[in-house]
Amino acid sequence: MPPKVTTNLLKQLRGLMQNPQYVSETINAYIVPSNDAHNSEYLADCDMFRGFITGFTGSAGTAIITEKEALLWTDGRYFLQASQQLDSNWTLMKEGIPSTPTQGDWLCKNLPSGSRVGVDPNLYTHHIWMPLQSRLAQAGHKLVPVNKNLVEVLWTDRPARPTNPVRPLGLEFAGKSVGDKLSKVRADMEREKVDFLVLTALDEIAWLLNLRGSDIEYNPVFFSYVVVHKDKFTVFLDPKQTTDEVKQHLTKEAGNNYEIKPYTEIVNYLKQNCSKIDGFAWFSEDASYALTSLIPSKSLLTEVTPVPLMKAVKNPTEIKGMRNAHLKDGAALCCYFSWLEKNVANGGITEVSGAKKLDEFRALQADFVGPSFATISSVGPHGAIIHYHPEPETDVPITTDTLYLCDSGGQYKDGTTDVTRTFHFGTPTEYEKECFTRVLKGQIKLATSIFPSKIKGNYLDSFAREFLWEVGLDYAHGTGHGIGSYLNVHEGPMGISWRLIADDPGLESGMFLSNEPGYYEDGKFGIRLEDIVQIVPANPPHNFNDRGFLTFETITFCPKQTKLILVDLLTDKELAYLNAYHKQCRDLLGPILEKQGQVEAKEWLWRETEPLKRN
Repeated sequence: MPPKVTTNLLKQLRGLMQNPQYVSETINAYIVPSNDAHNSEYLADCDMFRGFITGFTGSAGTAIITEKEALLWTDGRYFLQASQQLDSNWTLMKEGIPSTPTQGDWLCKNLPSGSRVGVDPNLYTHHIWMPLQSRLAQAGHKLVPVNKNLVEVLWTDRPARPTNPVRPLGLEFAGKSVGDKLSKVRADMEREKVDFLVLTALDEIAWLLNLRGSDIEYNPVFFSYVVVHKDKFTVFLDPKQTTDEVKQHLTKEAGNNYEIKPYTEIVNYLKQNCSKIDGFAWFSEDASYALTSLIPSKSLLTEVTPVPLMKAVKNPTEIKGMRNAHLKDGAALCCYFSWLEKNVANGGITEVSGAKKLDEFRALQADFVGPSFATISSVGPHGAIIHYHPEPETDVPITTDTLYLCDSGGQYKDGTTDVTRTFHFGTPTEYEKECFTRVLKGQIKLATSIFPSKIKGNYLDSFAREFLWEVGLDYAHGTGHGIGSYLNVHEGPMGISWRLIADDPGLESGMFLSNEPGYYEDGKFGIRLEDIVQIVPANPPHNFNDRGFLTFETITFCPKQTKLILVDLLTDKELAYLNAYHKQCRDLLGPILEKQGQVEAKEWLWRETEPLKRN
């Protein structure tokens, strides 16, 4: 599919940057981030401003348009995709490469003296706005809020904001009532001398209120804000979504000390309340500058709120649900991969039709709601596009000639899944097997690591890369992300990455993360292995300073293709681990497949989990 032609759009945008109807003075640069007003990773169609102006559809990236230039910053997951989707008007700025300047550095170096840089303050978080404002000021420039989004002016057929139904999530899945969660939040507010707490992240609101929606595809969330006071709370929600069912649920779980106001009333509400603050108004740093700028600076507290950590450390009901969801998911994956192995050689199965078939197998499982993200069903060179997902325009057959990478996940009422497997349905090369085995060794190294409680995930990242680094290979993405409980497939505040994660509170028991090293060669193939792991207590023979030690327990069960493994590259310990893991796959998934009458899938599972031995 050819890139979107953006010549005329950019010309019109540059006109708006000088138009007094929209800007009080001419702006010399306009920033278009990938955000919505809630700093969501995935966006509703109506919020895809950066995608509209650039033609680049990846989930991460920032566009900057000046009088003469148009640039897009994005990270290593999207270098290849962006290079294919941007037309000749755009310059790709590869984040994470040492020679690539930051957005602030580029603006300071390339803008005329005394320039004004504009951005929609609803789409810029407080923690991005403040340092950029300071950086530009040092160079004699000014960061200015442009309250009417200039891309929106050009986007004449912009979709309406969704207002899909909002439903309660029962305590059999949530584990804790809204009232119990609010009590913990208010205890933290009292400690910090906070008058009210403003929640803007949609998954945090859904989790706190034990409600789920579908306003953003794949994410069971709904557009809303919540303000928690010492003795009441206010929910800002579209009137169409404010049903009797929602009100009865909140009353049952939290009592009568709440009110529901229209979603659009948040700004007026904060303006009315900011003059009454004795202590602080508490926002996440990821709240929009449009909201934090309403609060007097002396009364503004911007740091991680209590909710992300509460959400990340799953309660016993959530833990049980997550583990159960992954067993159901493993059964669906066995059905899919066994179906592929049987049918690929006959032809006619493509990336798109394969992904649809996987959805059908997941839909057979209890409490399945839908996919947790768009399935990355990728053949050969497409596997090297780290966040590729097939479209009719890019669709190709799955064959026996090359590697097939499938990264997919499901939303179940009891948990969220995310799993990647790489298969070859023909005869892999020795080099492909070596790369696969080194990725597997890194995954095993991380899965079996023992580490002190509260250590930050950043310290563990190189465990997964060690065996790739040995031969000069690497991958350009993080190694692990948090995952929600019937919520967003990616959640913080912790993670495992070569990048420092500023808000990482340190790892603790009850958290769930992904373990997903990979290796990619542009134009050739991609390899990734991804499991979800639960952090559990470890019992090493010593306990330094009574700190407590932790380890990971893998809860994703699906075979790792043994024909892609060079057994001689595995240590005895790694080989024993893999064989034990495959025995678990048999023990846990076999009875489920048998009960569901999936005879061929069970036979495939047994073939794929035959113990490996040295020659």
